[in-house]
Amino acid sequence: MATVDDLEIRLLLELLAHPRAQIGDLAEALGVARNTVQSRLRRLDRAGVLRDGGRDVDLAALGFDVLAFITIEVAHRELDAVIAALRRQEQVLEVHEISGRGDIWCRVAARDTHNLQLVLRAILRMRGVIRTETSLALSEHIPYRAQPLLRQLVDGGRQ
Repeated sequence: MATVDDLEIRLLLELLAHPRAQIGDLAEALGVARNTVQSRLRRLDRAGVLRDGGRDVDLAALGFDVLAFITIEVAHRELDAVIAALRRQEQVLEVHEISGRGDIWCRVAARDTHNLQLVLRAILRMRGVIRTETSLALSEHIPYRAQPLLRQLVDGGRQ
């Protein structure tokens, strides 16, 4: 697990909020010198906090190494309220309304299984949640990617 300080966390937040920001813009927003931003970015990259040297944060490198996918069954008239409540849960990374078994699918990051249990209990206490089913990610084999689809578009849709 990488150790990061408050400045580096603020830098990560700026990168996520403004992924196209230049070094000078980041330095100005954080109130530090450009060299400070550059050195901190290099350090975060070497520590594996930034994926592929880019502006995507690897939460596991920051100690959130439990990743869970939760399918939630909801009383349909409460669907909007449940989604709003999930939005307020800091550890909920992503929420999708789905078809099939369950109504909502969400991705959650946690520090450990005890921390995940606290998140699950909070979800189960939400008005309108009927039941949940949780699957833990054991390892990532293919990270999120868009390149294959973009390549297919370049090839004229042949594939």
